[in-house]
Amino acid sequence: MKIYNSLFIMLAMLVAMTSCSSSKHTSLPYFADIEARAEGEFAKQSYQAKIAPDNELFISITSKDPLATAAYNMPMLNTATRDDLLKNTTPRAYTYLVDSEGNITMPVLGTIHVAGLTTEQLRDKLIKLVSAEVKDPIVTVDMTNFSVIVSGEVKTPAIIPVATERMTILEALASAGDLTEYGERSNVLIIRENVDGTRQFGHVDLNSSEVLTSPYYYLQPKDYIYVSPNKIKQDNSKYNQNNAFKLSVISTIVSGCSVVASLIIALTR
Repeated sequence: MKIYNSLFIMLAMLVAMTSCSSSKHTSLPYFADIEARAEGEFAKQSYQAKIAPDNELFISITSKDPLATAAYNMPMLNTATRDDLLKNTTPRAYTYLVDSEGNITMPVLGTIHVAGLTTEQLRDKLIKLVSAEVKDPIVTVDMTNFSVIVSGEVKTPAIIPVATERMTILEALASAGDLTEYGERSNVLIIRENVDGTRQFGHVDLNSSEVLTSPYYYLQPKDYIYVSPNKIKQDNSKYNQNNAFKLSVISTIVSGCSVVASLIIALTR
């Protein structure tokens, strides 16, 4: 009888080892700390995207006199005649890739250091430079390759283009289909590349309203957002990886116990 009790205990332990714990949980709602508040207000944040190496800039320089600004936009003046310029009042614009030193090279103006500036600051800088030769120049500067990367436990991991030079972490996550139920909302990682080439990282807690005042709330170009799997997903993954092995072990032990039980029955008769 003791042998049967031992076999039963052994099988019970094996079942307990292979069972996946479902008691662990994660908080799913965003901003759980203000759910009970009817209304409130958060401090205003100033934000502007900064130009960095590898950014592509769309720059247009024009004025009331298209001839006066033609040289600032066209790499080669002999590609258009005077009549062509007079007929075409649309500004000729080009994109400039910011090099590893944070510079761009423009016709007439030469090499200009742009890293660390906002597009508005660069626009004002170009207006000042061009105004030395041209009356009332009109300058437009846009960042054409502003994008962020979202991966991990989101429904649609993707490289997300930003059309307005302004995106929040909430908008980026929404563009990626939002977090899955297995996404760890309390510890979302953001990796940021600075203008000087160094990289920094930070974490935000989507369960807390403090994310709205975090320096990582507004994203910078090339920010990488990673949503890690929560404890349930990690435990399930470990279980799935070991499941076949455990089932094989259980099957072997059960078969062995069956043989032993048959021998005991045969000997006791």
